[in-house]
Amino acid sequence: MKRRLIGLLAAGLLLAACGSVSAASALRSWVSQSAFARGSATLHRDASHAATTLRTASASAFQLHTVCAVLLVDSESANASLPTPDDQTTTLLGKAYDLLGSGANVCYHAGSNAAHRTQALSLLEAGSARLAQANLRISAATAGG
Repeated sequence: MKRRLIGLLAAGLLLAACGSVSAASALRSWVSQSAFARGSATLHRDASHAATTLRTASASAFQLHTVCAVLLVDSESANASLPTPDDQTTTLLGKAYDLLGSGANVCYHAGSNAAHRTQALSLLEAGSARLAQANLRISAATAGG
C-alpha cells in the first residue's frame, strides 16, 4: 500500500511538472503554431494594398473588390486562430482583426464614394495600429521565461 501511494505521488509530481508551462512559453508556442508572423505580415501588406487602391481616385470598383476581398479573407483567417494564451494579446488582435475586417467591408462597397473611401482608410489605419500594438505585446510577453 505504501509503495502504491509513493508511486501515485511520484506520478502526480511528474505530471504536474510536465504540465507547467510559463505564460511566455505558451504564447511562443501559439505564435509558432498559428504562423502569426507570416499572417501578420500578410495582413499588413493587404491593408497597405487596400489603402493604396482607396487613395487612387481612378481605381475602379472591381479593383477595390479584389484587394478588399483578399484583406477580408485574410483577416477572417487570422481571427480564426484566436484566442491566444495571453488575454491582452487576444484583445488587441481581436480588435485589430475586427477593424481590418470592417475596413475591408467598407472598402469593398466604397466604389467612387469619397466619404466611404475615407471611412475605409480610417478603419484600416486603426486596425493596422492595433496590429502593431499586438506585435509589441507579443514581443514583450515572449521575452521572459
